[in-house]
Amino acid sequence: MAKFKFKYQMYKHLRDNIPNIYAEASKAAEKIGVPADIKGKFGLTGAISGCPAPLRNDILEAGEKEAKKVVPLAVYVDQMRDIVKEVYGDDWDVAPVNTCEAGLWVSFDALFTPPAMGRGDNYRSRYIALYEKHIHHQAGYGRPFPARYKDILADRGSTAGELGFYGKRQNNLDTIFAPLAGAKYDVHGIKYHPVPLLTEVDPQASQKSIAELAERHAQMLTGFTSLGYETPGYGYGIKDKEGTPVLQKVVAELAQKYNVPYVIDNAWGLPFVGTNPVKNGCDVIIYSMDKATGSPLCGLIIGKEEVMVPIRRALGMHGDRWGTTASYGKAAYVTNDPGKEALVGALAALKALKDKPEMYTKPVDDLYDIVVDEIKGLDPQIRDGFIVNKSYNSTAVEINYEKTWKNGKMGVPIFSIEDMYSGTNIFQSGMSAMGVIPTVAYDGNIYISTGLATTDENGMLIPDRTRVAVKALVELINITSRYAGILE
Repeated sequence: MAKFKFKYQMYKHLRDNIPNIYAEASKAAEKIGVPADIKGKFGLTGAISGCPAPLRNDILEAGEKEAKKVVPLAVYVDQMRDIVKEVYGDDWDVAPVNTCEAGLWVSFDALFTPPAMGRGDNYRSRYIALYEKHIHHQAGYGRPFPARYKDILADRGSTAGELGFYGKRQNNLDTIFAPLAGAKYDVHGIKYHPVPLLTEVDPQASQKSIAELAERHAQMLTGFTSLGYETPGYGYGIKDKEGTPVLQKVVAELAQKYNVPYVIDNAWGLPFVGTNPVKNGCDVIIYSMDKATGSPLCGLIIGKEEVMVPIRRALGMHGDRWGTTASYGKAAYVTNDPGKEALVGALAALKALKDKPEMYTKPVDDLYDIVVDEIKGLDPQIRDGFIVNKSYNSTAVEINYEKTWKNGKMGVPIFSIEDMYSGTNIFQSGMSAMGVIPTVAYDGNIYISTGLATTDENGMLIPDRTRVAVKALVELINITSRYAGILE
């Protein structure tokens, strides 16, 4: 294959050869032995809302049992409160919502935006968002600041403009983008855009730069936000003695200094087993329960009681006007209420997370062993640049290949999130050509998790199916790297 002097030339060549790459990938799938009867029906993650994993037996049984009962929904929410308080303490509370994104919306509007009622003009407020992956989620609720980031969300999502991500902006709210020390924001992809490369993030140096931003915007500052993940590819590889990401802890310290909330987006994460809000010091942490926990479609907000009061009020859950400690009534965000089946499933998942954490950790251990073994199938010229990490928080295994680009040499192609939305991310669309449903695979980072027909009815890993899916990914990386001209 041809060698390229500049990386944009490599990506142009890849674009021109997408049909050839997919044709080779399809043939490779036959050689690998992707079973014909499950082609397009199994994959590398059950944690994508567009194609969630089948429900486990314990979740289904709980739903079937409770579906036949007459129970006020507030009863289920209070049962969730009991479990959360047992694990995190009495000063923590919970509110279920219909999606994680709804949880972000409600939390930001309740805690970050200025008041909309009363005399006088509204003031503007600002929250600081780490410039990390998935910023169209946690950083998409205000007008970007400084202006260099004003178009950063333009090509994200299925719809552009006011009805796309731009339409998420809340009233008189700005988002301050905080680049991380040690991170690289190099331009990559067929859709050629900056990508956050975060394996070298320095949390202490980042705290200093974030503190400078906070001081500069102190008069308007109303909050901080970040992701809740805990792997190097997301910038959270440096941890304290208890395994808590230091970057999250230093952001929490700044939030406490300025007396503003720190809201964590842990969509692809687990309560109890995963990122611990008590240890990292955040005020609110939000989950997409249909991703890692195995619940039906549902979001969950867990936070300190003081900040949960306005959130629960906004959802109509914080007691009736005539004096109760819980309700399930109408309020500003009643549109974000989950239904009975979602509540029952989320409650069953919380019980399993509390009482049987091995249901979540053992499949990850088994998956990690398979990935470590299969990654040996990468061409030796690129293999050393790959890092594999285990994430109990996301029930996932992270494959990161930023380091294939070290010392100024071209490495394994890095696709931007814009590539995902335009269909030009070869590591995602190419997997589909092989009959395997893909996973999140952009910004030099690939998250593989269990569940999409790779686990049995009790959530335990099916090794043969899992191995063939990982083997297909490895072969697609080899094929793409040959077309990129980085293999001899």
